[in-house]
Amino acid sequence: MKELSEIRKEIDTIDHQIVSLYEKRMGLTTEVAEYKISTGKPVLDKEREKEKLNKVKSLAKLEENRYGVGELFEQIMALSRRRQYQMLIQHGQGQETGFVQVDCLPYRTHKVVYQGTEGAYSQLAMKAYFGEDTDSYHVETWRDAMEAISSGQADYAVLPIENSSAGIVGENFDLLMEYENYIVAEQTIKVEHALLGLPGSSISDITCVYSHPQALMQSVDFLEEHKKWEQVEVKNTAVAAKKILEEQKKNQAAIASKVTADIYGLDLLADHINYSTENSTRFIIVSGQKICLKKAEKISICFEISHESGSLYHMLSHFIFNNLNMVKIESRPIKDRSFEYRFFVDMEGNLEDGAVQNALKGLQEGALSMKVLGNY
Repeated sequence: MKELSEIRKEIDTIDHQIVSLYEKRMGLTTEVAEYKISTGKPVLDKEREKEKLNKVKSLAKLEENRYGVGELFEQIMALSRRRQYQMLIQHGQGQETGFVQVDCLPYRTHKVVYQGTEGAYSQLAMKAYFGEDTDSYHVETWRDAMEAISSGQADYAVLPIENSSAGIVGENFDLLMEYENYIVAEQTIKVEHALLGLPGSSISDITCVYSHPQALMQSVDFLEEHKKWEQVEVKNTAVAAKKILEEQKKNQAAIASKVTADIYGLDLLADHINYSTENSTRFIIVSGQKICLKKAEKISICFEISHESGSLYHMLSHFIFNNLNMVKIESRPIKDRSFEYRFFVDMEGNLEDGAVQNALKGLQEGALSMKVLGNY
């Protein structure tokens, strides 16, 4: 039996050979890229890669090595493609996104739409971002808000996209794909739920509580102390408060913000009833214009991929190769396609960055479809 040190020396020798051969191969990759740049041929040729992988796997003498050889060459070819994408960027053939960069968003004459009614958290987010005296109006659904900016009735829409404890607002992810509207900014609002009732009422009077499903979920610990209460879901926390005022029943209460109590003249029956004191909701500011700030530092994209082994892994490798920090990934089922999913990714960066351009070029060629949702 050989000594371990002797075996390691042999491995070192082989590793040196592998590195030398890798560098020679990447040198040829540069020549391939130059040819494709001059002829306009795409970097990715899926059929050619499949043929190549099958061929190199067949070269393995031992059956147990074929899978490993396939994985090794998949990585080598992926690195080759990314080198070619880098060269495309250097030759001014980056990924065209169609976004127009601006120094600041056009606010002088604007109208903002939000879902719900006066006192909704969406309105609080709108005021936090645009200011107290914003020309605004509210609509019944998130789809109505997206329609409003698509039709030009409003310039911006304020939509909740995720809550720190309740998770994503899936419908708004889907609407971003359905409409040609784009994220231009974001605003985070701390969620502080309160129990509101009619003037003169008390907690002992309450038998029924109204609120948005997420607000009910976020107040689960408080509601556990009142298990006999009927919980009724409505479209918005402010809608719940308005309902209490309109129906004038002392046994009814709403879970909403304290601001809503002042708007509708309701009493504060209990404060800070959401279980997490750090609970917050992130809202996106959406525009019908394909614009972004020059100083934007965050990019949201969405893509669909083939339903086969390794496809997501290969897409995510573009972030690693280009040293981009992916801060979020979510999946949503694709309508009318059972058990197939669309992926939403947030990453740090600006659309003008070379690394971002390189990653987007690779993602675009590797995906069945891809959309940049915004740079903000």
